[in-house]
Amino acid sequence: MSIFLSSQKVIKEWIDYNNHMNVSYYLLIFDKYGADTLNNIFKMGEHSAKTTGKSTMIVESNITYNQELKVDDKVDINLTYFDHDKKRLQYKMEMIHKEKKYLASTIEILALYVDLNTRKVSEFEAEKLELMDNYIKENKLRFNNENLKFSYKLKK
Repeated sequence: MSIFLSSQKVIKEWIDYNNHMNVSYYLLIFDKYGADTLNNIFKMGEHSAKTTGKSTMIVESNITYNQELKVDDKVDINLTYFDHDKKRLQYKMEMIHKEKKYLASTIEILALYVDLNTRKVSEFEAEKLELMDNYIKENKLRFNNENLKFSYKLKK
């Protein structure tokens, strides 16, 4: 089971000479239509960067390419796992072909919470910790912790 974050259509500009979506655009879709959505849920996205000077920065990722996508294919970006410690986020997303329902790709992310003024890692404010903890409690049964690469990096 997973949590829907957004949908996106594969556009012609993302298609390469192999007549399928180029590898770089999988990351773009996960970042712009998955990670940005998640950051907004936890009040750590663009608005936070501009108003509080704090946001997240991805430091590690693991991506799989399970099945190709072609122009005009529509995909859903779903969250399959989320956790955090006092400075880090760990999450995994999947990209599912909207019509044919196959798994096109997955990505697991390890991100740090950063003070953009000092460019140093920062601890989450109490409000953000509460948002994330409540989100985990509400959705824990929908998370899948199999085959995670970065869980050992969280300091709980």
